[in-house]
Amino acid sequence: GGEKRRLRALERLRRMVGRDGEAAAFVGVGGAGLSRAAGAGSSSTCAFTGSDGAKVHSSRVRARADARARAGAGARRKGVIVCDADYYGRLGVSRDADEATLKKAYRKLARKYHPDVNDSQDAKDKFQEITEAYEVLSDPNMRSRYDQFGEAGVKGSAAGGPGGFADFGDFSPFSDVFESFFGGGAGGARAGRARRSGPQPGEHLRVDVDLDFEKAVFGGEHKIRFSHLENCGSCSGSGAKAGSSRVSCSTCNGQGVVMQVARTPLGAFQSQTTCPTCRGEGDMVKDVCTSCGGRGRTQVSKTLKVTVPPGVDSGSKLRVRGEGDAGPRGGPAGDLYVVLRAKPHKTFTREGMNIFSRISISYLDAILGADVTVATLDGDHTLKVAAGTQPGTQMKIDGKGVPKLGNKFVRGDHFVTVDISIPTKLSSDEKRVLRELRDKSSSPQSPREGLFKGFRN
Repeated sequence: GGEKRRLRALERLRRMVGRDGEAAAFVGVGGAGLSRAAGAGSSSTCAFTGSDGAKVHSSRVRARADARARAGAGARRKGVIVCDADYYGRLGVSRDADEATLKKAYRKLARKYHPDVNDSQDAKDKFQEITEAYEVLSDPNMRSRYDQFGEAGVKGSAAGGPGGFADFGDFSPFSDVFESFFGGGAGGARAGRARRSGPQPGEHLRVDVDLDFEKAVFGGEHKIRFSHLENCGSCSGSGAKAGSSRVSCSTCNGQGVVMQVARTPLGAFQSQTTCPTCRGEGDMVKDVCTSCGGRGRTQVSKTLKVTVPPGVDSGSKLRVRGEGDAGPRGGPAGDLYVVLRAKPHKTFTREGMNIFSRISISYLDAILGADVTVATLDGDHTLKVAAGTQPGTQMKIDGKGVPKLGNKFVRGDHFVTVDISIPTKLSSDEKRVLRELRDKSSSPQSPREGLFKGFRN
């Protein structure tokens, strides 16, 4: 019912102003019905406003049109077209564009109009417009309010807090867009205030290192080579040329943010956005350092010797403080994380703090028992094999495993699995002796029957 009444009001409005030759259009808030009233190619959401400055809404248009029709008034009320911002038109997308399409369109326009790549005043204004549009349309709640209530719906919301549109902190809808081609996020009032509160720490770094099996077990020193950002030695990280300094941004007067006032049917609303000139820093480099190009940091390759503690394994991490990237504008450096990978051993297998290996003995040693030499992490160890040892028997050597990480005096165990070697060729004397043993072991009176039970098959 409401939609039909609105369409009837639109028709009455068209008849009311059309006879005066005025190209007036009245569309639903947020641009609804734009293709019917103002044409699909329009870049603005327009509403009819009377000559007295009052915006004529559909219900009022309907009442006034009915009254004029009943009175047969010949006078016609003249008006002008007042247009809200068409955020879809600014980005060049349709009203049903999805998130990926919005981001693609914004990235394309931002590359063209960003102040870092285009220093014209028109480009600066254009960049602010497309940024405002993307900020609204990329947020589902704000986009819904815009589609419902037009620019008034989102402007009012933006002015409700001190941060305005830009006060999203790390959750800015285009932080990932800026990082992809400008090396930093869009930021906002909150980010700007954080930067001005003190130097920001640099990024943490990660380097992967392959260790020999023995070094992972017993620890030791290891050299690593990596690359990180260091503060420029010429400007000490400020980015300014020697003898020069950073100057306050003239656009935002050192605040890092700019204020915008929008007048809407609901009143005047104020919004706050990041300064496009200094990008929220509040100050700028007037004469850049020639050594670092004004960046304040340089890429440096470095060799570092780290101490690997005993007992580390694949996936263990070492933290080296202050060896990450230096922070911007002389900020403290981040940390370096060394991720270790232990190489496999040709003889030993490791499971936590325990070591596993296998030995092969002759069938005679298995029958009669013997002392055999076993290789361990600490060198050769003599292991006593009991008489009658069966294939697959596992024997334990206490305290010959891996040291506990953080307490090298506590160690795991070494487990040895016994394999028994069966000969494929025998001499005639060996065969004769074995036959005699077999005959004796087959007798019910033989007390050694169990000794050969494991070898009969």
